[in-house]
Amino acid sequence: MPHRHVSSLLRPRAKQLLSVLLAVVGCAMVSAPFAQAQTKLKMVLNWKYQGPQGWFFLADDRGYFKAEGLDMVIDQGNGSGAGVPLVANGAYDVAFGDLNALIELAAKKPDDAPIAVYVMYNRPPFTVAVKADSPIKSPKDFEGKTLGGAANDGALKLFPAFCKIAEIDCDKVKITNMQPNLREQMLMQGQVDGVFGYVNTIRFSAKLMGVDDSKLRYINYGDYGMDLYSNAIIVSKKLVKEKPEAVKGLVRAINKGLEDALKDPAAAVAAVAKREPLIQIPVERERFDATLKDEMNHPEIATIGLGNVDMDRLKKSIDILVMAENLPHTPTVAEIFTPAFLPPSSDLPHKLF
Repeated sequence: MPHRHVSSLLRPRAKQLLSVLLAVVGCAMVSAPFAQAQTKLKMVLNWKYQGPQGWFFLADDRGYFKAEGLDMVIDQGNGSGAGVPLVANGAYDVAFGDLNALIELAAKKPDDAPIAVYVMYNRPPFTVAVKADSPIKSPKDFEGKTLGGAANDGALKLFPAFCKIAEIDCDKVKITNMQPNLREQMLMQGQVDGVFGYVNTIRFSAKLMGVDDSKLRYINYGDYGMDLYSNAIIVSKKLVKEKPEAVKGLVRAINKGLEDALKDPAAAVAAVAKREPLIQIPVERERFDATLKDEMNHPEIATIGLGNVDMDRLKKSIDILVMAENLPHTPTVAEIFTPAFLPPSSDLPHKLF
């Protein structure tokens, strides 16, 4: 009797343990395909960690990439023009890089060129910064002067095109390369007469070294006929062909991160500080606001939404670069940008403030 009594007690417990074991195995079998479905993407940014990159890190911290089945690696960059060839040669899958560098590559090596899927900077940020008391008042005054910039700087790469459009003799301008972190210092010390860059990159890098913006002036490319787009999410054609759903998920996640950043800029900058604790948060918040205002707030977004482009305007931009740089091939708009991976227009930001 005692033996039967113990056995009868064990049978229900054994069944219960078996049920738990089967449930665990079942969960593992369900989760295994999900784990295998994670697509690892390597992304290179336009520059070192700064406030305006906060939307990428919010998307990461809030799980938007993971929810799309993406395992993201986001690395610092070394110039907006540098990311395009890194995607083209397979070192990265994604870049936050300059659309104009993409146009140039597509004109020279159309088979190798990646493609833009979400355009963020819709106003041209390219500039040559000079000291406020400089005798340089217009592009013509560059002749006989020395200008400096980092080798991969977008404004420097576009300077030959700017010379043609602004009708100045590039051969009369001395160009010197410098490390990016020395740019503002060399300008203020008089080692160069002007420096290439993005307006807000120079403005706030100077501010970080104690130079007020009133000490600088800017010769902006956009004021002289170069109404160009700039930074975009650029992906490899291999990724587009083999994993289109991953591209769609990437764009969707970044768009969500951007929407969150617009609602809570402080959270966006804090997400950057999480990666780089040495940033000065008040300055990076100012840089964030200025980037929205000066580089992303083209009136066209009220109609087409941020991320999309005006196809006619992009076509004109392509023509400007091909003409100014004597490029061997005129890429079509479809070779440079596709709206196929954008969320519905209603989900895109149509207003930034």
